[in-house]
Order: sequence, then structure tokens, then C-alpha cells
Amino acid sequence: MSTDIWAWVHDAHQQLAEAGHRRLADAIYELPGHANEGRNEQLDAVYPEAVAAARALGLPWVEVYLRHWRMQNLLNRRHQGEQALPEAVDLLEFAHREETAGCPQSVCVVQDFAICHARVDGPGYVPERLAVLSETLERIEPARACFDCLSREYSDALEDDGRPAEALAHLDTAAARIRSAGEQLSLHFHHSRAGTLHLLGRHEEVLALLDTAEQAERARGREIDESDRRWGALLRSRALASLGRTEEALALLPDLAEAERHADLRAAWTTTVELLVAAGARENDAELGAALAGWVGYLDGTGSHRPCVDLLLAAGRLALARGARTIALTLAATGGRKLADLRRTEGVAEQVAALRAAAEALPAPELPVPPAELPAYLAETGVPFETGADLLSVALDRYRGEPSGATVLALNLAGVLGGLGHARAAADLLWARLDADPGSEDLVGMLGGVLIEAGDAEGVGRLADRLAVSSPSDAHWVRARWAAARSRWAEAVEHCEAILAEQPDRINTRRLAGGAATELGDHAAAQRFYQEILVHALPPEEAPEAEAHRTVREPDLWHLITAATANRDWAVVRSTGARLGIEFDEAEGPVDEEWQLVTVRATRTNGATADLPAVRTGPATARILPVLGDDLTLNHGDVVVFAPALLEEPPAGDAPEEERRRWRPVFGLLTLLDPAGYTTYWIDGAWPGDDAWAGFREELSRIGYGVWAYSGEQYSITDPAEEDGVLPGVYAALGVPPTASAAEADALLHRLTGSWTHPLAWPDLAEAAGADTARHKGIVERYGL
Repeated sequence: MSTDIWAWVHDAHQQLAEAGHRRLADAIYELPGHANEGRNEQLDAVYPEAVAAARALGLPWVEVYLRHWRMQNLLNRRHQGEQALPEAVDLLEFAHREETAGCPQSVCVVQDFAICHARVDGPGYVPERLAVLSETLERIEPARACFDCLSREYSDALEDDGRPAEALAHLDTAAARIRSAGEQLSLHFHHSRAGTLHLLGRHEEVLALLDTAEQAERARGREIDESDRRWGALLRSRALASLGRTEEALALLPDLAEAERHADLRAAWTTTVELLVAAGARENDAELGAALAGWVGYLDGTGSHRPCVDLLLAAGRLALARGARTIALTLAATGGRKLADLRRTEGVAEQVAALRAAAEALPAPELPVPPAELPAYLAETGVPFETGADLLSVALDRYRGEPSGATVLALNLAGVLGGLGHARAAADLLWARLDADPGSEDLVGMLGGVLIEAGDAEGVGRLADRLAVSSPSDAHWVRARWAAARSRWAEAVEHCEAILAEQPDRINTRRLAGGAATELGDHAAAQRFYQEILVHALPPEEAPEAEAHRTVREPDLWHLITAATANRDWAVVRSTGARLGIEFDEAEGPVDEEWQLVTVRATRTNGATADLPAVRTGPATARILPVLGDDLTLNHGDVVVFAPALLEEPPAGDAPEEERRRWRPVFGLLTLLDPAGYTTYWIDGAWPGDDAWAGFREELSRIGYGVWAYSGEQYSITDPAEEDGVLPGVYAALGVPPTASAAEADALLHRLTGSWTHPLAWPDLAEAAGADTARHKGIVERYGL
């Protein structure tokens, strides 16, 4: 079967759009971009509705396509393993039913199946991976893009089986077949081959291959995208580090923040850093150790078991080199636990055992003070975290005093481990201590926080069940915080309400409940919670240091203003604003003033974000300036309520003056307050000149219309009647107020633009007005609009 996948996508998009299923049609185009670029939130926003629509319309091919691209995101950008395995298996079965077997994307689902098993345990699933890949490769033509992808997966399986020479031979055979079919190799194919050459120690060839591959891409007129540039730089850096050319390697190595943002870089990045550390070219510090520990914890949580073990072994070797005994032992313990998740442990089990033995062989530090005095000593002296972990581990092991003293040591050690990225190890330590000191509120509080940070749902449930017997409010608090961390807002409010019914003076409970109610759009409840904070809070002068959280904080007042604004309770907005020192032009009534230009960040219907210029009209309100399309639920003149927290920090004081001058506060959209009722129509054509356009805008504004040009200087149109055939163009949105009809707007545009040398086209408005659209179709054809 040789259906062109992208031709099919184009046809499916067109058919769905013509049938009125615009959102599903758009999702077909948008989902691959979201998946490949790691726009996880946008993908998660679009996917459920899209796949439900495909099922409702009885479109199994579209369902395969959507589910495949989501799997690509889960596997390649989020590095899920066992979490994604049930879906990978189910999707493979679904994609090979009678009604889906002909779908051009069904072959790609085989890749998803292979990648997912590699994430769980690549070496352990080599036979299954090779079998399904071999069967599929035998029945597809080398000219198909899928042949490229699946050949790379087959090579990866051979590498996981310790056969890199066979992997390279397979890639070279596949490359020959692809070229014989008249196709070019993808840049990803060359990257895969570079990885195999690295395993074989052929690093000079890696550098030559990358240069040749990228030159070939450019010769074909293809730009190297950002993702491929990152990968090219990382692969070159690793090769250079392997050759001992450390300065060149460091110059190309993506920084730690890049690896934090892009999970697919982390394995090769860590290998490169190990080489640079061994050569003395890069510092091996606790910051590096904490980052690696965080990545290990992430892979542990997603069930990406083999990559987790590989990474923790690298982190362990680096910890040993730093002399970080407790951290190395912690990583070895994690490795011992993870071995049970692997199908094939030969080789790796010995490495975990060696890590444990080497960590135990590191000398334990001598305590500078008696164990009970160590927490105070560490606080006073500012000992580095990893050193502190070693000292606290020794102190906890040697402590022989009251149980509360051991609890203090355990709390300190858990805090240090958590700060160094070992949340699960911190939780295990706290669980053990809680069994010895079950009445400690500090243990319960920290354990709950650590479990939530680690994403340990089972542990949260276990702790809440334990607390429910003796302290139901504390059990509800743990569950409320967990629900909020998982964006289960209604559940969070429910648990907070249960706490407040028993303990009505709780302040942090109301803060959590107010935030959750806001997320639910229940602004009346949010206002009630924040107003109750003012009632139950302690005066600052009466609050002990341990209860400072029970005083009114400035964010409480801003949240109250926001909720009251959404509820149009202007008296509360004004009285609360006065507490913050805000002065209003009027003493009462709605707040509708003109303060400053701001940016309101909204979400498009496809899940992408949009930054909208607006005029701030009050403490938490703004009026939208641009005329917007149907991919947003807002439009020109709408008054919105925004959340009070700045989404971007202002430029530093030493930033260039132009940067500071152009900066505008960015706030997140909360809700629409007053819709202005504008309708958008698009106008297109030749730019009439600055003066003519300025006069056009002024006249439209004077009579209550809106207009917003979206085209820039680069936009041009063609006119065969002109000497060079090219004219500057303008593409703009016209906002028609609710007081005007489409016919009136059509007549207005004719009047305002009738004298222009080149006419504009507005076919949708003309159609809505019942006017003759032939004129507009003619303009579109003449100017190539």
C-alpha cells in the first residue's frame, strides 16, 4: 500500500472543513506540529475533542492518525514507557483491523509499538521489536517515509542487543534501497547512523557524516529546523568530546536548560557531559547531580525503566567522582528497585551492584558536632547540600537520643535529598521515620509535600488513609493538595470545604480553595473564600512567627479584587483596592478607566496561546484592542478579567532602554466580563499608502468600527497591469459593531475605499450583506489574493 500520507491528510482536511467539521479539520493539521515540537499543553487541549469527533463521525483512519501523533508525543517528547504501553498495544491492534489496515498511518503505529517497548526495556524486548519491524519492513516499499523510520527502529533494536556492527550494516542496506527507489535519506536517518558510528568508536566519521548530511539538506533547499540544529550540535559535541577536543565540544554542547526543556536530549547530553567531566573540561557539581536526579525521577515515574537505569548509572558514576556518598547510595538503591522492572538484567545488574559497592567504599565523614547538634551546625555554617547529606546520614545512623531528635535529623536529611532531586528517596526516609514517630505533625506535613512533588498517587492515598483515622482534616488537606497538583479543582474544593466545616479558622485552606474555585470559574465561591480570609486572619502584630501564614498577604487582596471584578462587586473592588493603595477616578460604580497598555495572554481554540494587546481599565480588567478571528472567543472591544500575577518579569534595570520602553505587563486571561459584540470580516488587497490607511482607520474608529492589519512589510500581491507586477499588500480584519449590519458595513467600505487606485476585496462580508460577490472574486483572481 503506497498511499501518500500527506496527500491523504490534505484531502481529509478539505473534506472535513467542507462538511462543517472545522475543529476536527484543524486538529488534523495542528496535531503533528504540537507532537513534534513538544507543545504538550496544546496537544492535550486539542486531542480529546478531536479523537472523540473522529469516533462520532465513524472515521477510523482519522482516529489512527490522531492517536499515532499523540503516541509520538508521549514517547519521543515525554519519554513515557509503561504508562503508554497499554495504548501502544491497543493502537497496534486497532490499526490492523479490516477497516483501518489501509490507513497510510497504520504502518507508523508499528514504530510507536517498537519505541514504547524500547522505553520500557529495550534489550528485554529485542525479539518482539525485531519481529514486528521485520514483518512490516518486508511489506512496504523503500520509497515510503515509513521505510526510513522503521529501518532506524530496527537498527536501534540491534544496538540494544549489543550488535552495533549489524545495526550499521542494516542502516547501510536500507539506505541503498531507499536511494535505489529514487528517494533521499532523511536527516533523522543520518542522525541515527551517527549514533551507531559513535557506539563503534568512529567519531571522525560522525563529524564528516553530519557535515555532509546538512549540506545535502541545504542543497535541496530545506532549512535545518531548530530541533535538528540542537541534535546536530549535540551529536557533534559528543563526537568531539570522544576525540578529546573538549573546547570545541563545550562550545557546541546545549546548555543544561536546553536539556531540561527537551527530554529527548538528555541521554546523549549526559554521555557527553561524562566525557567532558572525565577530561576535566566541565565541572562536576551538585547542580549537575540534582538535574540528573530529577531526570531519573521523571523516567521512573513514566515507567521508562531502561533509560531510567542507564541514566541513574551515569549519575551514580558522577556522584562517586564527586565523593557524594549518600547520593551515590541513593542512586544505587533506586537502581536495585528498578531491576525488578526489567525483563533482561544481565550486565546492568552487575553495574548497579558495582555502584553500590563503590559508594559504600567511600569514606563516611566525621561529625563536627554531636548528632543532635548537627542541624543547627549545618544551618549556621552553610555546608554544601551533598556534604550535608553525608553528615546527616551518619548522624541519623548514630543518633541514640529521644525519638524527636531522630525525627529532626530525618526531616533535615529528607529536605536535603528532595532539594537534590531525590524526592522518592526522601519519601521513603520519611515513611520509615513516621512508623517510629507517628505523632509528628512535621513528618506528616513534609511527607505529604514530598509525595505530591514525586507524583506518587499511591503514596498520597496511603498517607491520607492513615491520617483519616486520627486526623480527618489532615487527611482532607493531603488529598486537597494532591487534587490541586493534578488540576482536579472540584475535588480540591470539596476537600477544603470538609476541612473548614471542622476548622473554620484555617487560612491556607481558604487560599487553596479560592484558587481552585477560580480555576473552575466559580468566582462567587472564590470571592467568598478570599473575603473569609480577611475575617479569620490574625493581625500581623499578634501572629507568632510560626503562624505568619495566618496574616493577610498582598496576593490575597489581589485575588479578592479579581474575583470581585468577575462578580461585578465594584464596592469590594474599590475597598480592597484602597487597602493596596490604589486610587480610583470615581468613588463608586463600575471601574472603567484608562490606565496603561498591557498584554492579555489567551488560549486559541486549538490550544495555542495568543498575546493580545489591550488597555488596562482597572485593577484586573482590560479592553482588547485587535480585531480577532474565529480561533479566539474574544474580539475587539471586549472587556476581560485577568489573573493578577505577572506572567513575564520586567526587563532588568541594566537592560537596553528600548527594551524597557517597549515592555508591557503580561497577564493571563481569566474570563470575559463585557462582550462588545463585534463581528469580524477580512479585507485583502493592495496597500493604499500610509496617509490613506491612517485616514481609513481614523474614520472607522470615529464611527465605532475596528480594524487591525495583520500583514507586515513582507506581504505583497501581484498585478499584471503594473510594470514589475508586484505591489505591497495589506491583509486586515474589520470589526463590525453590533449596531451596524453587514450591508451597512459593505456600503461603508465602498465609500471609504472607492477612490483608491487598487480596490480591496471582502468576499465574506459581501456575501453576508447579500451583495454581488463577483466583483470581489474578480479582485482575488486579478491580484492573486
